[in-house]
Amino acid sequence: MTQGRIRDVGAPADGRPGERDDDRYDDEEYPEPLPAAEAAREGLRLITTLAGREPQGVVSLESTDEGWRVGVEVVEDHRIPASTDLLGLYEIDIDVDGELLGYRRVRRYQRGKGEVG
Repeated sequence: MTQGRIRDVGAPADGRPGERDDDRYDDEEYPEPLPAAEAAREGLRLITTLAGREPQGVVSLESTDEGWRVGVEVVEDHRIPASTDLLGLYEIDIDVDGELLGYRRVRRYQRGKGEVG
């Protein structure tokens, strides 16, 4: 196996030290992505605002090409006993800046009824 020298990407091709071309990484061109925990909090805030429902919590978080898809479980209808509440699972799509791209209710189900399968 041959050992090679690792060249600094910003250095000239001849291997001599030089100035890096960091201008190609402008903050505007490559925005700092929204961290996962912040995306989850934003999903909770958005579902409360959009659906006017009481969130139970984040149940899924998935990275997408545009940003994040946050799955949030909410109480759709309070019942007595609470174990029979009607819940909804919503997916909220947000971009890397935390802006809403879309949301939808994926399913409704009774609390206490586990997923089948």
